[in-house]
Amino acid sequence: MGITITAFHRSPDQGRGLARDMQVRWALEELELPYDVRYVPIPDLKQPDHLALQPFGQIPVFEEDGLVLFESGAIVLHLAERHPGLLPEDPHARARAKMWAVAALSTVEPPIIELQNATLLERGRSWQQERLPLVKEQVRARLMPLAARLADRKWLEPGFSAGDLLLVSVLRRLGCTDLLDGMPALAAYIARGEARPAFQRAFADQLAAYREHCE
Repeated sequence: MGITITAFHRSPDQGRGLARDMQVRWALEELELPYDVRYVPIPDLKQPDHLALQPFGQIPVFEEDGLVLFESGAIVLHLAERHPGLLPEDPHARARAKMWAVAALSTVEPPIIELQNATLLERGRSWQQERLPLVKEQVRARLMPLAARLADRKWLEPGFSAGDLLLVSVLRRLGCTDLLDGMPALAAYIARGEARPAFQRAFADQLAAYREHCE
């Protein structure tokens, strides 16, 4: 069996490449691996068939030769371990690339998701205006060390890796904020990631699927 991943039938991100199947699509495109996509309507995420594959009722799910994985970071690292192209050959550099992949999802992303929740889900709440500045400061505290790291580097390590793929994916969530203002190194880093042909193919596929399912 070949590779199949799941994605939203009609993505809440409206084709902006922020749904988490995008990270897996991008990795598959970087590695030039063929794959199929099974589109799941949002109500079906809580049905037994899907929960048997993803117990939290989320996307994406990765299936290949009887192996079923969920969590986009785990899927990306699995692919990077099995196929050359997303992890360096040098053992130390390889370990650092994995470190950055974990940092992207466990250190950098949580305050960004909290900011999204505070901005969108808590709109109109009495505490929102007091909370937003605090959450923004938490995000800036994560961005500043990254900006320093990338001030004189093209990528986190000498070559593009799974760590960059996941970190760029996380930082793209700040596109509708002003938090990257004054951080040209991070803006340029995101732009380099988005300019990669593999990203462009993955983004185009996700956008085309969204438009098709909205017709």
